[in-house]
Amino acid sequence: MPPEAAALAEGEAAHFRALESLYAHAPINRFFESALEIADAGIARIRFTLDERHFHAGGAAHGTSYFKMLDDAAFYACNSLVSDRFLLTTAFNLLLTRPLRAGPVVAEGRWVSGRRRVLVGEARLIDADGEEAARGTGTFMRSRIALAGLPGYAVA
Repeated sequence: MPPEAAALAEGEAAHFRALESLYAHAPINRFFESALEIADAGIARIRFTLDERHFHAGGAAHGTSYFKMLDDAAFYACNSLVSDRFLLTTAFNLLLTRPLRAGPVVAEGRWVSGRRRVLVGEARLIDADGEEAARGTGTFMRSRIALAGLPGYAVA
């Protein structure tokens, strides 16, 4: 690998690790047992464990949990392509196809289009049986918030 390409890959990996750290430091994640993994640009995976604290009165995960998981996965897939600014969700559409019970859930996010001001991402939730339980599509806009100034975002 040429030195320029190696340096670029190293910088990209450092950005991915810093985003994973940012996710782990977000106060909202104190309510969710979860971990973010970014293995490649435009791809994010979040592993969650749902329990009864996340349930509605009918005994399954409340829609807020679906939104959280889908939005985060699509968001981080898109922000993996932006190394200077924090993105903001401007719209998100959900399709809930089956109830989620207690146990592990994987949110798989991917970038779809856009790189300048607005990015589009999508995500899906996979339950413990390997079945898709929901999917969503969101738009994310570059903010004026510098990633480097956020607590938890630390590039090694």
